[in-house]
Amino acid sequence: MKDHRLVLSSRHISQMEVHVNSCSPEEGCGLLAGVGQRVELTIPITNQLHSPVRYNMEPEELVRAFYDLEARGLEMLANFHSHPSGLDTPSETDIREFAYPGTFMLIWFGATSGWQVKGFDVFQDAYREIELRIID
Repeated sequence: MKDHRLVLSSRHISQMEVHVNSCSPEEGCGLLAGVGQRVELTIPITNQLHSPVRYNMEPEELVRAFYDLEARGLEMLANFHSHPSGLDTPSETDIREFAYPGTFMLIWFGATSGWQVKGFDVFQDAYREIELRIID
């Protein structure tokens, strides 16, 4: 991804927020898929760790999601997960375990004060915030 932004609709934002809210106080997670920089599909996935501070996407759901993306001619653009009572940036664990080079990471935070989301480009041992452009 050359440009450091992701284009989403308010519907995608709502779908992610509903999912992470339904998982709270555990971390919620999932994928965003589309073409180029434009998201076309939100895929909630079960956090198999059922933890408030860590996540691991349920492997069978993840494999089904990748087959679905391929069948639809879409590519994975980002993963998303929540920090229900944590940071608004990637944790050291998030950075160390990031498994999808060339994609972005979205983090939902602020469960008690109202959910918000930020996007990040994660690389090597660091990250930088990206623009999330919301369109309808």
